[in-house]
Amino acid sequence: MVESDFGLCSACWAETTFIGGAVCDGCGRPVTAEATECRVVCDACLSDPPPWARGRSAILYRGAGRNLILAFKHGDRTDIALPAAQWLHQAVRPLLKGVDVIAPVPLHRLRFLKRRYNQASLLAKNLASHSGIPFCADLLMRPRGLGGLEGLGAAERAEKLRGAIEPNRRRAHMIKDAKVLLVDDVLTSGATLRAATQACLTANAKEVCVATLARVAKDA
Repeated sequence: MVESDFGLCSACWAETTFIGGAVCDGCGRPVTAEATECRVVCDACLSDPPPWARGRSAILYRGAGRNLILAFKHGDRTDIALPAAQWLHQAVRPLLKGVDVIAPVPLHRLRFLKRRYNQASLLAKNLASHSGIPFCADLLMRPRGLGGLEGLGAAERAEKLRGAIEPNRRRAHMIKDAKVLLVDDVLTSGATLRAATQACLTANAKEVCVATLARVAKDA
């Protein structure tokens, strides 16, 4: 039994690590920081700054959180998009000011046909509904397939994704001089979001922020 439709039971709540407290303003990773600090940036973002301006995630990719992501991504559990968007909305509140459009990281058409949905798009659409910000499902495109990225290191992922995501020319007017919030299901190495962000910047976006339902942390 759960408290409401699309809710989590007490056991799953206990096994889901929601991200709170101090986080890196660049990637959303939990960090140890003094409450008086205005902007906190983790060591990884200091040594290799991401191309996006700010990032947030709602949960850590472990325990029940990992199970939720796998069910959402591979198990046809599209209903997870509803509560997940609520959790993500809470996490991304600091990023929403001035956002002009919310868009998902795209899937290649063959992957979309196989899966029948883009989990990032479902998440982004529900997040846009919660925040009252315009949503565009095809702001970006993925014209060529890459196969799976599982098991690849950060450098291998980045090389494989180089040039794989492009701005949709029909939506160029929505990107130019706009603050874009990109949404994906999970942040692992950040290679996919880097490629998507670069596509927006190539199309003259004013600023790009990123949001993911879950993220892998060093202690995850």
